[in-house]
Amino acid sequence: MMMKEKISLHSPICSKNMLALQDTLHIVNGKWKLAIIFSLNESTKRFKELQRDIGKITGKMLSQELKDLEMNELVKRTVLDTKPVTVEYELTSYGNSLEQVIDQLVNWGIKHRKRIVKKEG
Repeated sequence: MMMKEKISLHSPICSKNMLALQDTLHIVNGKWKLAIIFSLNESTKRFKELQRDIGKITGKMLSQELKDLEMNELVKRTVLDTKPVTVEYELTSYGNSLEQVIDQLVNWGIKHRKRIVKKEG
């Protein structure tokens, strides 16, 4: 039986992994970014559709979060030549690479909610 080698908190491997975790959290941090990605995973959406999907997010906050996600190449913004102008948002293939991560977070959240509700009940 092989034992998993314990990695020192000061080892280069641990430091590299911590940096990777911090980079990830920096990109998806906040209350709304993962919810936006989750919503766009279903389909391309317009601004108001996203706002309705997510709920309780202000237009200003949604706009800022979308800009951040676009800057990090997770979301693509397309301006359609219509009158009035229509803007659509969709996940890029890079944004889609978060699908399994988000699925795992959702599954963990479901289990956690059941566990906590059971304690309260």
